[in-house]
Amino acid sequence: MSGTIVWFRRDLRLHDNPALSAAVARGGFVVPLFILDDESEGHWRAGAASRWWLHHSLARLDESLRARGSQLVVAAGESAAVLRALIRKTGATAVHWNRCYEPAIIVRDKKIKADLTTAGIEAKSFNAALLFEPHTVRNSTGGPFQVFTPYWKHCLSLPVEAPVKMAKTAPFASPPKWPAGLELGGLKLLPTINWDAGLAKTWLPGEAAARKRMKQFVASGLAEYDERRNFPTEAGTSSLSPHLHFGEIGPRQLWSAIHSLSKESGVFPASRGGMVFLKELGWREFAHHLLYHFPETPEQPLRIEFAKFPWRKNAAQLRLWQRGLTGYPIVDAGMRQLWQTGWMHNRVRMIVASFLVKHLRLSWQEGAEWFWDTLVDADLANNTLGWQWSAGCGADAAPYFRIFNPILQGAKFDPTGAYVRRFVPELAAVPAEFIHQPWAAPMDALAEAAVTLGRDYPHPIVDHSEAREAALAAFKSMRQP
Repeated sequence: MSGTIVWFRRDLRLHDNPALSAAVARGGFVVPLFILDDESEGHWRAGAASRWWLHHSLARLDESLRARGSQLVVAAGESAAVLRALIRKTGATAVHWNRCYEPAIIVRDKKIKADLTTAGIEAKSFNAALLFEPHTVRNSTGGPFQVFTPYWKHCLSLPVEAPVKMAKTAPFASPPKWPAGLELGGLKLLPTINWDAGLAKTWLPGEAAARKRMKQFVASGLAEYDERRNFPTEAGTSSLSPHLHFGEIGPRQLWSAIHSLSKESGVFPASRGGMVFLKELGWREFAHHLLYHFPETPEQPLRIEFAKFPWRKNAAQLRLWQRGLTGYPIVDAGMRQLWQTGWMHNRVRMIVASFLVKHLRLSWQEGAEWFWDTLVDADLANNTLGWQWSAGCGADAAPYFRIFNPILQGAKFDPTGAYVRRFVPELAAVPAEFIHQPWAAPMDALAEAAVTLGRDYPHPIVDHSEAREAALAAFKSMRQP
């Protein structure tokens, strides 16, 4: 009996999984496989927080497969070698997978597909991760887009495929004998020291949790998304980014769920919030478009003139930023939220990134490295786009001379200080008018709040006005011939 190996990667779901659906439709047995291949990931192997998520997501996937009479075979090593060995053990005549778009993985997958085909094995790949694959979207001259608005306008003129349906209860055919695999713990994805309690308290990985969260958000959060998404104290975002990154849910499922709301109104999307949320999905698509067409950008600026930017090196200040000890409460709250939960509100991501690259003038690459290791939704395309946008050196980027004032940003988006009080508890009793600049508070107000600057909470590590002028001067020097 012939069969198919379904190679799971970042598509850890059963629904809307075209590789899995095609394998079932092909007939014969199905062997679900996950390979931890850190070498193929290269420099950008999954960070610590992402590995925590991956462990739990794989456990949930295995449970879902076992409910269908199947199971997940787990392996570690070089992908091509693992696939060859499993083909020999099972007698499988096909390998199916869903595509990833990171440069190193594209190169690896092309070689694997060519080698399997030469060996007489059916090798097929599918799109499960994006609405619009990067190689299918071109501007009027046939090249890639580098500005979001025309890119997204063009994408909106293209059809979006419906999610691939999977029979709800049908079991998957098993191979004559299940090949031995690793125990999930053998991948050693979990931390060896207990720093992940906040992640476990905040998140529930897996397809079931992703689908539940999607339904809740579309039903009750989408309509007000535009008004609430910028305020970190409100549950105004979808919180779907890690689920999307690991493929526990796909963008076509989100698109379809939002489209279903238009049936009554006849307008798609049915609300301003829906339109804005789809635009945010568009930014995710744009990030992958840029990474595909400009594969050097995780480490090099898209705007080549920024290769001359005079970035500073200051390990002590970098460490203070990482630990949330800059003396600017909104920045410190964001960095501590990241460490505690593996996630940071998007508005605050922009604030802390701007602070690193403009107030401290430390390179965006150092910020990207830290986010990569600490975010549960660390995605190479999105991480690269976000940091290059903040540094002013990417596509459609914020101008370098646009320098966020962390005091004003805090007052605007955390007016009561609730976000700061949650993640910077030593400032909990500081009055709201001083919560974002405690150094400006009268001595008696700080004393009443039991705060001594320099002891309980640090003085600002840089002066905002001075840092702003230094950043503008550095930008001016870069532009000089």
